[in-house]
Amino acid sequence: MRVVIAEDEFLLREGISRILSDEGHEIVATAGDAEDLIGKVGAYRPDLVLTDIRMPPDFTDDGLRAAKRIRQDFPGTAVVVLSQYVDATGAMELLADGANGIGYLLKRRILNLEDFLDSVQRVAAGGSSIDSDVITSMVRREVRDHKDGGIAQLTPRRLEVLQLMAQGYSNARIARELFVTEKAIARSIALIFVSLDLPPDPDDHRRVLAVMRFLDR
Repeated sequence: MRVVIAEDEFLLREGISRILSDEGHEIVATAGDAEDLIGKVGAYRPDLVLTDIRMPPDFTDDGLRAAKRIRQDFPGTAVVVLSQYVDATGAMELLADGANGIGYLLKRRILNLEDFLDSVQRVAAGGSSIDSDVITSMVRREVRDHKDGGIAQLTPRRLEVLQLMAQGYSNARIARELFVTEKAIARSIALIFVSLDLPPDPDDHRRVLAVMRFLDR
């Protein structure tokens, strides 16, 4: 996989580069600011971009704005945004045009190499990976703003299942995370579909639709 990394902190940029290189990925370029990132993506056309949310020149949401522009100008490029803090609004902006090939992770997740690499691979393959803390913040906002909506009516356990679905976890992985059986998870997901008014689909796209309904608001 060909990767461009944008991070203004040299040591973190080099650390991420080493982690991905050790897994056999090719770091085709690195960038230290948002404009440099956009130029490097245009020049190298990577499979995946990892970018900090705060970068020069403004140190506000430069990385987020660059990620949105990359999604618009290079729609086949997967993007993972790394953040030091939870920003549900920024995550929702990034996901506004769809969750495929999108990741939003807190930087501390990099310390768990297995999960970090799994998230990167999932996003590169066209899936999504949203940090659990960000999802929790999004859920709280949804419940607060749409008290009569389908998601707001889900039980705490079903919300937890939907959050893990949004992170791209399989039924088996969700069952392991929650210490229950796969059968129990399948039952919870079926009830989530009912709450979200998602009828049976011959191609069974309901899982995708449930996650999209959760993320694309």
